[in-house]
Amino acid sequence: MSSAWKLPDTLTVNGRDMAIRTDYRDILEILRACSDPELPSWARTEVMLKILYVDFDTLKPEELQEAADKAVAFIDNGSEADQDPKRPSPRLMDWEQDAELIVPAINRVANCGDIRSLSYLHWWTFLGYYMEIGECLFSSVLNIRYKRAHGKKLDKWEKDFEKENRRLISLKKTMSETEKQKLREEKAAVDALFGL
Repeated sequence: MSSAWKLPDTLTVNGRDMAIRTDYRDILEILRACSDPELPSWARTEVMLKILYVDFDTLKPEELQEAADKAVAFIDNGSEADQDPKRPSPRLMDWEQDAELIVPAINRVANCGDIRSLSYLHWWTFLGYYMEIGECLFSSVLNIRYKRAHGKKLDKWEKDFEKENRRLISLKKTMSETEKQKLREEKAAVDALFGL
């Protein structure tokens, strides 16, 4: 049977099957860490590997790149990345910020009460539910963000909706402590310049 019809619980690294954590909450934790501006790239990769691979400590240094590539493919629902890394697409959603919109939309698709009450839900099943989200508040928010990011004109109802729901539409910019400190220093310099 094709692997597309199975939910993986291992990834093959250097010829050996390695157990992985597959609950959607574990993967969301990886995605949260990967969007942390305080973590350098190498630390994000390390966090991903430590969370995903049950026996991370058995990985040899020469296996880390393959393990990371397999991890990324697993998180991407088994797909190889088809996006040009030099041209990243605009950020349209944030798993943490949008959780209050995503959970009800997935609950409707999953038809199982509240997914948060499930003791286990495989990441690929969660992603399948996510991909089947139809017309709902979350899809309206995503559509407006998409149009804004691509310079497309909003319909009248979308403009009204955006005005009334700015908190939902606007994605918070995540800044590192260094960036925040620089911003504070610039503000203090402007205040000093104008005697504020």
